[in-house]
Amino acid sequence: MRQSIASPGVPTRLALAVALVAGGFSLTSQAQDADTAAGVNGNTLELGETAITSNQLGTITEESQSYTPGSIATATRLVLTPRETPQSISVVTRQQMDDFNLTSIDDVMRHTPGVSIATADSERTTYYSRGFAINNFQYDGIPMTRDAGYSAGNTLSDMAIYDRIEVLKGATGLLTGSGDPGATINLIRKKPTADFKGHFSLGAGSWDTYRTELDVGGPLTATGNVRGRAVAAFQDEDSYRDHYERKSRVYYGVLEFDLADDTLLTVGADYQDNVPKGSSWASIPVFDSEGNFTDTSRSFNPGTRWSNWEQYTRTVFATIEQNFGGDWVGKLQLNHQINGYDAVLGSASSGNPDPADGSGVSIWQGKYVGETVSDALDGYLSGPFQLLGRQHELVVGGSYARRDTDRKNYGFSSPGVDNFYAWNGDVPEPVWNAPIKDNFVVRENGLYLASRLNLHDNVKLILGSRLANYRSDDSTETGVVIPYAGLIVDLNENFSLYGSYTSIFKPQTLRTAEGSTLDPLEGDNYEVGIKGEFFDGRLNASLAYFEVKQDNYGIADGFVQGNELETAYRSAQGVKTKGYEAEISGELLPGWQLQAGYTHKVARLEGDKISTVEPEDIFSLYTSYRLPGRLSPVTVGGGARWQSRSWMPVDRPGVGEVDFGQSAYWVADLMGRYQVTENLSATVNLNNVFDKKYYTMWDVYDTYSWGDPRNVMLTTRYDF
Repeated sequence: MRQSIASPGVPTRLALAVALVAGGFSLTSQAQDADTAAGVNGNTLELGETAITSNQLGTITEESQSYTPGSIATATRLVLTPRETPQSISVVTRQQMDDFNLTSIDDVMRHTPGVSIATADSERTTYYSRGFAINNFQYDGIPMTRDAGYSAGNTLSDMAIYDRIEVLKGATGLLTGSGDPGATINLIRKKPTADFKGHFSLGAGSWDTYRTELDVGGPLTATGNVRGRAVAAFQDEDSYRDHYERKSRVYYGVLEFDLADDTLLTVGADYQDNVPKGSSWASIPVFDSEGNFTDTSRSFNPGTRWSNWEQYTRTVFATIEQNFGGDWVGKLQLNHQINGYDAVLGSASSGNPDPADGSGVSIWQGKYVGETVSDALDGYLSGPFQLLGRQHELVVGGSYARRDTDRKNYGFSSPGVDNFYAWNGDVPEPVWNAPIKDNFVVRENGLYLASRLNLHDNVKLILGSRLANYRSDDSTETGVVIPYAGLIVDLNENFSLYGSYTSIFKPQTLRTAEGSTLDPLEGDNYEVGIKGEFFDGRLNASLAYFEVKQDNYGIADGFVQGNELETAYRSAQGVKTKGYEAEISGELLPGWQLQAGYTHKVARLEGDKISTVEPEDIFSLYTSYRLPGRLSPVTVGGGARWQSRSWMPVDRPGVGEVDFGQSAYWVADLMGRYQVTENLSATVNLNNVFDKKYYTMWDVYDTYSWGDPRNVMLTTRYDF
């Protein structure tokens, strides 16, 4: 087990800090998983000593000073390097989050190669990869599916409690059961530290944005057999949008117990609240009544002053890991999560304003309250075995998940607006009706197996399969087999060829306009490519070609009858996506970190392009460099993202349906840090340096939202 020596008084101080942060919880402790510790030895990223080495989530990235991971386990439960993983994966590390002040999941997705963002309104965003919306979220590898329509905290996650964010491209049905064909986002939480350490930071920026963060970890006993970590973060921000503000707070606590030399128990909890005022519901109508673009100022907010979409998450988790000897390890993990929302909404977003007097627009007014309680249990065994004179690896496991959702609909109305162009959101809140209640339960379970066969010193074959069962109130699927195969051929010490295949099976909660549920999404996911690994893994690169074929693909088709918050869909068959992507991440030279990527994709249905709100081409590059010698206290960096034209079909008054789009554009960012003392640093981040004016679109509502104007943030941090 992990060994450490604590100085006198350290356990007491840390216990007090943990207690202070944990005081924000009204939850019982549960738990999570342990990672492989990472350290820095000169310029080499190394795995540090850990209690259990073969059953981890991958390499911890904080303090590695790296933009690339050491190892990951998102694809197959096997702990592999990026080069050994037969799928494309992008990782935004703790160092990159700290360098570029990526404090939210939205910020991280903007930096992730191959991912684009569409904004529905002030509280809802959707991430896209390879032509498809990303709705599969994992927390320490445990799936928790997001409900895109009833946003309940997933896309507002604060990054203070996470070590890294992994985005696995393509389908992931082997482990999740419900395999999203675009990508899966895996949020890996921070772990307790063997030594007492932490940091405190204060930040201030544009639009009266203020943020503070406290992070403390270390041993709680003199022998170090109990370790803890506590994190608290608070953010209070106004906005470039008129009469809009948001307050967020997050708490996190985690404990590790060495129950025996070969047994590790981890328990923890996290808590987040997001409380906005002036929320919009949808955004700005695209055209006026004469068919001209409704070109408002970027500060225009269609939301009423009383409108708000509060969202919260509460999670408790527990993991127990047992080393059985011979490098065989077992893990059992439980995750209990509550996602909720309290949406009292009013937004002048419906209709086409008259350019003369501003009439013709209505306020969407509705009140919706809901909560989803999710329980997930996952257990597996992994380890090596001998066959035909070679050593291979095996993972066998099972999982169970249940999601229980309660919703209350208090009614909807759409009164007119006197003058859209004079709108300031100052209208009275309506009297709401008694709620209409709705409840549904989803259950999933499955068995999975994956084996990494060592066919040759330079050839590895990964074979796996999942037997999945799914049951909801109006749909049952049993005995569904989801195969997985991956082949990796090492060409030399730096390059490997790879190919992978998996089928797609995803039961859907999407409903038609009449209220019936779409049949499960089914299809096939293929990928081939080449990967490179340089400087002992400190630099990774990949080039991939992919194809995705799908049936029962949901296409937005108005709203579900009686519920203007829920988008209706119709089912489409034979959707095909083809594309390629390239990525490089890590250390180019000592002190010079980089992550860059380019993706091209086209999705078609019967020859016509679909999912066009996601651009066909995306490029991003972010880098930082710590100056050498006497200038070593200074780190400079920057980056840019570019995307090609994106568009959506919109009904243009007097013309009919047209393709309305945002032309290709660049957005550039800069950063700089000065290490004032060994413990104190100051970082400035300047985003959208050239103040590019751009917008994103939402094809469900035929509205658009302005992107963030130029903004700046100054953060001071004290490490101890």
